[in-house]
Amino acid sequence: MIRKATAVWNGTIKEGKGTISTESGVLKDAQYSFKTRFENGIGTNPEELIGAAHSGCFTMQLSAYLTEEDFSPEKLETTCEITFEDGEVTKSHLKLKATVPNIKKDEFDNLVKKAKENCPLSKLLKTKITVEATLNE
Repeated sequence: MIRKATAVWNGTIKEGKGTISTESGVLKDAQYSFKTRFENGIGTNPEELIGAAHSGCFTMQLSAYLTEEDFSPEKLETTCEITFEDGEVTKSHLKLKATVPNIKKDEFDNLVKKAKENCPLSKLLKTKITVEATLNE
């Protein structure tokens, strides 16, 4: 399976701007620029997109592991914070809020750790990855 996305950039790094589109059409000419990456401009940036991808990948992987162990998660909500310093992604921090009936905390924690280590995006990212998981009763 191959997935595609396209980036187009016009101009210099500070004055230029670009667009990002995905094959699925979910993103179509989403704007990005120096200001959206390094300041608070309107649009997206590569780190935000990595955060979206990592949170989605981790959450699906955790759901798969929970299902394999006969748990039925009601809700898994993950926020990903990507730290970008000195031109490098230095950390991906996942914040999970989960509602999973009939699971013990230690079972949950083990599956969270397994998902963090084994989701395809965690394997791709060569950076520190941390998880803060909250299990709702």
